[in-house]
Amino acid sequence: MRLADRLARLGTETAFEVLARARALEAKGRDIIHLQIGEPDFETPAPITEAAIAALRAGSTHYTPSPGTMALRTAIAEFVGRDRGVKANPTQVVVTPGGKPILYFSVLACVNEGEEVIYPNPGYPIYKSVADFFGAKTVPVPLREENDFCLDPAELRAAVTPKTRLIVLNSPHNPTGSVLRREDLEAVAEIARERDIWVLSDEIYSHLIYEGKHISIASLPGMADRTIIADGYSKTFAMTGWRLGFGVMPEELAAHMGRLMTNTASCAASFTQDAAIPALNDPRTWEAVAAMREEFHRRRDALVKGLNEIEGVSCLTPRGAFYAFPNIKKLGMGSQELADYLLSEAGVAILSGASFGSFGEGYIRFSYANSMENIERGLRLMREAVSRIPIRSS
Repeated sequence: MRLADRLARLGTETAFEVLARARALEAKGRDIIHLQIGEPDFETPAPITEAAIAALRAGSTHYTPSPGTMALRTAIAEFVGRDRGVKANPTQVVVTPGGKPILYFSVLACVNEGEEVIYPNPGYPIYKSVADFFGAKTVPVPLREENDFCLDPAELRAAVTPKTRLIVLNSPHNPTGSVLRREDLEAVAEIARERDIWVLSDEIYSHLIYEGKHISIASLPGMADRTIIADGYSKTFAMTGWRLGFGVMPEELAAHMGRLMTNTASCAASFTQDAAIPALNDPRTWEAVAAMREEFHRRRDALVKGLNEIEGVSCLTPRGAFYAFPNIKKLGMGSQELADYLLSEAGVAILSGASFGSFGEGYIRFSYANSMENIERGLRLMREAVSRIPIRSS
């Protein structure tokens, strides 16, 4: 069977591969603690579910315009205005089935083959996968522990060339939980304005910050005209299975992304779009979001404390998202080797830091989107398993 060569450039998300392996072990009777998948373990807030049921009963089961219903696009534009300080019109909003299409469409619409995409490493693997798939040249910029896993503006500037067309940001960040500081964003904005570069700002975790407040680079002077905000409903509202995302961008680019939607998914599901409006506007929804964030905060503190009590392991306190990214270099095992060991020997499913890029080697990623009971049990099992590994002297 002959297949297209470009398939060899297409990456994946290791979280789903590890989930499959863990499920296979569970099918054999093993008890597995899932600390690998980035999915809130809460129910979708009731006002959203109620609105979806009402929409279905009202017959909202047909096509919508490809960029989304005008009602939802208006609600999103108003939301980013009051939430991010980014003035937007409904015609600047494109609604998609999940957040990933915005990542795909951004590369398709803004980057030619052979041009360069700068992305964070470690970072969400789909950034590199998408750019590679479409024939762009991917340029990693390291996020280093000694800099709180924030980008170094000097390293970013050194990575920029005349062929750079897109800089990818993710804050709060997957997998490290870091949050970009205002001075970081101002440095990126200066480079983007000077060199006429697009910025793709993945803000999917913007409402999962534990200290401070999210700042969108699009709110900085001169950046609304060159920024694509990628966001969605999965993380903030515990709606991973609903598949609803959106992008906010300059109007001319939004028109092209609308055509890309026409050529791919046609539109997001109509009843989910109807339900997405109260997600943004109903006070009860935001009460539920605040309760989820508070519980994540509690779990974060317990997980980081427990990790730092394991000999040979050290972990910075993440400021956002629901991930911890401990340093395991003193254990003398590679990231993937340790991840495999913990799954097979301890029944704890986590991800190798190297799954997020070469600069993730020496780290592993925990998701604390699980109960406190399971987090504490996972820490105990990990501590017991790690105690059987000889510690490498520094």
